[in-house]
Amino acid sequence: MASDPADIADTSAPVQELSAVPMSGTRAQAIQRLQVGLFGLASMVLLVGLASLIKTNVQQNEAKVVPEAASTVPAEKASAPGSDPLADAGIVPELTAKEPPLVTPPPPPETGDVSSR
Repeated sequence: MASDPADIADTSAPVQELSAVPMSGTRAQAIQRLQVGLFGLASMVLLVGLASLIKTNVQQNEAKVVPEAASTVPAEKASAPGSDPLADAGIVPELTAKEPPLVTPPPPPETGDVSSR
């Protein structure tokens, strides 16, 4: 329903009193916002402190670790290439290195010259 501009301009209509609630809300709402803010701030401080503690612990542990010594035994040369788990399980046929893959050359492109036929 549309409002009539004459009703808005009419000053004889009773004026509704505004409630005595401030724009920031009631005291209970302000205290609740303060509690939520302080809880969020405290949780962020605890989270950053925990991350710092973990980072310091990791750095101390890495400093204590002895680096890996160089091997004095020569490494064994692998005669066979890496295993194929699917072939070992029997899912796909086993491909040996001796068999070259079958590749068929593509047919020569046709030039479209009709006179040579």
